[in-house]
Amino acid sequence: MTDSPTRLSMADGLATITLARPENKNALSVDLVESLLSQLSDAILDPDVRVIVVTNEGGTFCAGADLKAAGEGRHGSSASLLVTLLETIVDSPKPTVARIDGHCLGGGVGLAAAFDISVARSDVKFGFTEARLGVAPAVISVVCLPKLRAADARELFLRSSRFDATRAAEVGLINHAVGAGALDDTVAAVVSDVMAGGPLALAACKQLLAQVPLLDRFEAFEWTEELSTELFGSDEAAEGIAAFLERRPAGWIPDD
Repeated sequence: MTDSPTRLSMADGLATITLARPENKNALSVDLVESLLSQLSDAILDPDVRVIVVTNEGGTFCAGADLKAAGEGRHGSSASLLVTLLETIVDSPKPTVARIDGHCLGGGVGLAAAFDISVARSDVKFGFTEARLGVAPAVISVVCLPKLRAADARELFLRSSRFDATRAAEVGLINHAVGAGALDDTVAAVVSDVMAGGPLALAACKQLLAQVPLLDRFEAFEWTEELSTELFGSDEAAEGIAAFLERRPAGWIPDD
């Protein structure tokens, strides 16, 4: 067993966090979630980090709840930590990407759905398997239901059977299902595209995604007009527009 249940590495504006408890199928134990939260916070606060990628060791990205802890009556603290983890991922001002190189079940599906962009090997399995354990996908429904059609949500929750990543992409839980040989190239392309955006602009995009659906039309137009004016008046916009007109990369784009 490694010293830490997650590992963080940083290079060239990219923070990569690896779930490193393959012997426990990267289940959402208290120690793994606390470690992931700590490293996510470090990456979010680091001014040199532009994009955060989360991936896994072993054949399972995340098996969901730590059933041993749940069987010992310790699920309450785990559920509270999971809420904090999902909120941290969703609210991160920096784009988050999941590189899913293994099966993703129960709470792990919620983890995958919380990221801005998720890429999975097409042969890995997903599943809202909670009902077969006598429970329900309660906390993770908050991040999963907005991505699903009502008909798909009903079937996936109630049947609680497993489905492949291609189906997960079809219903909108993840963005891409790709062959094993294309996983790294697809994630690298996603990261490269995201890094082409200005840091403040990307944070503003995340604000739009979170806030506009919650506002009525009048409030949304009023707020977005103010935000647009602020962004166009920023130093970042001045650099981006100048780079476009001069046909050169913007200053925030990492060197090849």
